[in-house]
Amino acid sequence: MRLTLHTDYALRVMIFLTEHPDRLCSISEIARAYGISQNHLMKVAHALVKAEFVASVRGRNGGLRLARPAQQISVGAVVRQMEDGFDLVDCSVCVVTQGCGLRGLLGEATGAFLAVLDNCTLADLDHGPGLFDFVFPGQQTRAQRLQPGDSSHRGVS
Repeated sequence: MRLTLHTDYALRVMIFLTEHPDRLCSISEIARAYGISQNHLMKVAHALVKAEFVASVRGRNGGLRLARPAQQISVGAVVRQMEDGFDLVDCSVCVVTQGCGLRGLLGEATGAFLAVLDNCTLADLDHGPGLFDFVFPGQQTRAQRLQPGDSSHRGVS
């Protein structure tokens, strides 16, 4: 199974917004972080807003943020919304479709793939400390703020 570039970029946007839940993020900032086209990312962001995964705030100080908590957004839901279809092979033009077992097998494999993604939320993804340190040095990410056993962010010396 191969996801489209559109879906890849959508997942990147969602991961970026998950890592920065306390502020609005601009499309140009996200594009710069991943080194991808701002114009293409605008189309992706529009689709994510339309699907109600992302909220958009217009204006000079506007930007994007998750429309709901990361724990409530499954990776599978994002992938299902962004992809046009999941047929691995176009069986409609094959002369042996009626008696072929491959179509069912491929459908089952696709279902298993999507089930794994459905069972993972954005919050479940292991972003690991320092995911965006190379892009935004000195700025704490969500993973760093939530790191267990780290007393530095709780005011303990």
